[in-house]
Amino acid sequence: MSQSIANLIDHTALKPDTTKEQILTLCKEAKEYQFASVCVNPTWVSLAAELLQGEQQVKVCTVIGFPLGASTPEVKAFETTNAIENGATEVDMVINIAALKEGNDELVEKDIRAVVQAAKGKALTKVIIETSLLTDEEKVRACQLAVRAGTDFVKTSTGFSTGGATVEDIALMRKTVGPTIGVKASGGVRDLAGAVAMVEAGATRIGASAGVSIVNGEQASTDY
Repeated sequence: MSQSIANLIDHTALKPDTTKEQILTLCKEAKEYQFASVCVNPTWVSLAAELLQGEQQVKVCTVIGFPLGASTPEVKAFETTNAIENGATEVDMVINIAALKEGNDELVEKDIRAVVQAAKGKALTKVIIETSLLTDEEKVRACQLAVRAGTDFVKTSTGFSTGGATVEDIALMRKTVGPTIGVKASGGVRDLAGAVAMVEAGATRIGASAGVSIVNGEQASTDY
């Protein structure tokens, strides 16, 4: 079970004070445990890609418009292009949360589509909807817009807001997007039981800095 979970984990280091030494360790652990990816800030993409060159299982994931989602679609598209040029093969973008809450669905979809189009054929796209700031109706709407814009995944959280993934949110997101779109649980997953619960609810990817603790059956104190 722990190995199958390992293959679903985006091994994450997104804190602003993350050092080069920590990225080296992150990539070493990702190769050792065969995690799905390392998820790093854009400044570390080139290094991660170099460290993981030739690695078949472990992808290089980065974040776009992170963590607020408040930059323009054009900036997010440029960030995406730049990250891919530097070696990213997966991009996790944050939606324009304020636009969603104001009912400006056109802008939200344009925002997502800009990243999806910039990544098309080059990188997998995950859309972070920041569930802790949304009502259930808004979560559903955000997922529907993400699917309409062509995303590969919807994702719960940045890990930098007021809360992370819950089993209830994962189940709601899975019900909304159907069986063919990925669902990523991120924020608050600190042990194997928690990861398994997310998968049973419909998650197909887990975002956590506690990946090693999770697969070793330990309890981590933090998730990001």
